[in-house]
Amino acid sequence: MSEAMFAAVDLGASSGRVMAGRVGPGTLALEEIRRFPNRPVRVNGTLHWDILGLYGNVLDGLRSAPRGLSSVGIDSWAVDYGLLDAGGALLGNPVHYRDARTDGVMDRVRAELGEDVLYQSSGLQFLPFNTIYQLAADDLSRAATLLLIPDLLAYWLTGEIGAERTNASTTGLLDVRGGTWSADLVARLGLPARIFPPLHDPGADIGTLRADVGAETGHGALRVTAVGSHDTASAVAAVPAATDRFAYISCGTWSLVGVELDAPVLTEESRKANFTNEGGVDGTVRYLRNVMGLWLLQESLRTWGEADLPALLAAAAEVPGLRCLIDPDDPEFLPPGDMPARIAAHCRRRGLPEPSTRAETVRCILDSLALAHRATLRQAARLSGREIDVVHLVGGGSRNDLLCRLTADASGLPVVAGPVEATALGNVLAQARAHGAVADLAESRALVAATQDLRRYPPSGDEARWSEAARRIGLDG
Repeated sequence: MSEAMFAAVDLGASSGRVMAGRVGPGTLALEEIRRFPNRPVRVNGTLHWDILGLYGNVLDGLRSAPRGLSSVGIDSWAVDYGLLDAGGALLGNPVHYRDARTDGVMDRVRAELGEDVLYQSSGLQFLPFNTIYQLAADDLSRAATLLLIPDLLAYWLTGEIGAERTNASTTGLLDVRGGTWSADLVARLGLPARIFPPLHDPGADIGTLRADVGAETGHGALRVTAVGSHDTASAVAAVPAATDRFAYISCGTWSLVGVELDAPVLTEESRKANFTNEGGVDGTVRYLRNVMGLWLLQESLRTWGEADLPALLAAAAEVPGLRCLIDPDDPEFLPPGDMPARIAAHCRRRGLPEPSTRAETVRCILDSLALAHRATLRQAARLSGREIDVVHLVGGGSRNDLLCRLTADASGLPVVAGPVEATALGNVLAQARAHGAVADLAESRALVAATQDLRRYPPSGDEARWSEAARRIGLDG
């Protein structure tokens, strides 16, 4: 097939962009069309997403995109949603998953329904911001339809209502075995069944741009194609793996650490380890656990103001390693705030050495993330029975040379870093498959490996030192 071109709308928790991707024999290339910030807004004590601002930027990006696109696909972060009334109007700005409205809700729902019932039904790890707990805290009396963020934007573009399965699998309300909404959980929670829309898979044709949107953007009746609309599903689809003996770390605001499986793992040990079974492309299972990720560094930089990140990373590389350490998944690090002060206080309360400079704080964050990656990789391998020969670290974190090197050293496994734009590439490749430009997941991954910039980090072999550090903060894995 000759070269085809696709638009990828990729929305992250801190920024969004519209990309144009070219796919053909031996060709896989991205061009950034528009990048824009994604800033939450606090109104009357509630933290919201500026969803209309995001949609406006998507339209601006499409307006600037090259003509001749075959389709457009949308991915975003998971769990958050908008509610439509019976007339299709949005019932208020979507609430941010870091808002405090779900405080205590997860514990209440777990007590009422039972952890085993929840896990056996959805296979989902217990996180306080999961959609299931947000809905339990929401007023649904006027709601006719629930749409996750990519589905909401697709609705505004096309007028078509639906839910893409990889993202629906993060809600805690999708049956992990059958791939349908769990009528049992919906009933037990007293949620209105009417709000859950029909489901579709990556590659499905959602519809064409509404006439007014086509005229506004200049793209006429452009098709909108479903992709792995949870950004991690798209990122994992672009992992340049040659065999199934790989683990992945999709590293950005969060580090999503796990393996790709054919079936969910629903054992008691898996539940207690808080591993999740999320939907992947082609019916695969993303068996993973969330690690707090570069949120710790992002919030530190925000606190410091005009900090020079490359200079800080260079200085951090010169700081003696494994001295100041934290458990990055401690709930105290979840909300926005003064992260360096929290890190220092966390160390002080536990009688551990405190970082005293910015470089020491950065090294503390990266050493601690590497230890969390190590522990989660080992758990994933043990709980799933999947042997791991290589770790693919994709996403924005793959630019961080020090984090990649530390992750290889900590895990004792070679780390292949890249592609940086894994999510957008996975988005484009899902569209390309739907339009016949690539054949399957294996061919997509081979194309990524052949065309993208990848770097390999061998482990140092200093196992004893990392094991001792892991024991010190309870991250033995």
